[in-house]
Amino acid sequence: MTYRETLDWMFARLPMYQQRGASALNAKLETIQQFSAYLGSPHLDFKSIHVAGTNGKGSSSHMLASVLQEAGYKTGLYTSPHLRDFRERIRVDGRVISETYVIDFIARHRDYLEAHSLSFFELTVGMAFEYFSAERVDIAVIEVGLGGRLDSTNIIIPEVSLITNIGMDHMEFLGDTLPEIAAEKAGIIKPGVPVVVSETQDEVAAVFKTVAAEREAPLIFADQQDSPEYSSSLGGKYQKRNMKGVVSTLGMLKEFPVSDADMVNGLNRVAKNTGLQGRWQTLGERPRIICDTAHNPDGLELVLEQLLSQDYKRLHIVLGFVKDKPLEKVLTLFPSDAAYYFARPDIPRGLDAEILREKALDYGLQGESYSSVDSALMAARKAAVAEDLIFVGGSTFVVAEVV
Repeated sequence: MTYRETLDWMFARLPMYQQRGASALNAKLETIQQFSAYLGSPHLDFKSIHVAGTNGKGSSSHMLASVLQEAGYKTGLYTSPHLRDFRERIRVDGRVISETYVIDFIARHRDYLEAHSLSFFELTVGMAFEYFSAERVDIAVIEVGLGGRLDSTNIIIPEVSLITNIGMDHMEFLGDTLPEIAAEKAGIIKPGVPVVVSETQDEVAAVFKTVAAEREAPLIFADQQDSPEYSSSLGGKYQKRNMKGVVSTLGMLKEFPVSDADMVNGLNRVAKNTGLQGRWQTLGERPRIICDTAHNPDGLELVLEQLLSQDYKRLHIVLGFVKDKPLEKVLTLFPSDAAYYFARPDIPRGLDAEILREKALDYGLQGESYSSVDSALMAARKAAVAEDLIFVGGSTFVVAEVV
């Protein structure tokens, strides 16, 4: 098969949560454990850092990888979802996995994948682990896909675990309260393995303390540490809390020391070193266009706070969501004096733009619906003057269509 045919086979036969929702979730570890054993247990061939959380885990993973690369370590990076190309999920020293490797992996293991009905995420994790083993990486940064306790990545024994901000997201799988969600994230804590929590949240701190104590895992809350302050090339103000977790995590890596210069250079070259996109990313000037992948109430609140602090004549917002998004919790966050351009992200779970427009009216948000994200952005560009500001967001999949 060609690369395109291989991806079509993966997406069509092996559903993923981001495309189809609950039907893709396989909440158990036995399948990935068996698959990894079939592959020769590649996850045992490299050191790792495991990163979980609701908000900030993607940015934190990229920051960790960037600093480790600056320190000269051959660094693997596994993240999800991708924005434009599947290969973004699997990188070594910032370079994406080759099309040839993806094609060959599926060709070699297709019979097994079909016979055992692996999910999209399970096969992708297996591919990443095999690739990192084959590339002989020194260390890999592994981002959790969903939750933590039963996530397919949770078969590794990392050098350090990092847990970022805990918020209300994926409640249908992880629980209806912050402590319940935190307990799922805390599932990545391994016996005796140090764990860093990026920020102290009163509602969930006790959860991490309890699990860490039970597993005799050294625990630190990064925001309580007296650590150096660094800047980052990532523009969002919310990255400051992520950086504290990253700095503390790197400080716990005894076998992989990094210098202050490595830290400075790595944090200021994240996008260049790792290819990270979609985090408070500027797409154009005059009018200024900013996009961000924040998509749950906590993440959107932080992004909108920064957005509203910008200087502009008028604010234009290109907005789209997936169908299962709790609109009553997110639409209340958006300003009523902005001009809205509603669009449906081009995935099966994308929320119809006209339905979103009608629902937004209940919260005083006025605008028009468009047939695509591109056409919505085009309309916003046409309506805006040079001193205006255009924001594109609401969903990772909306941002994926503009970066």
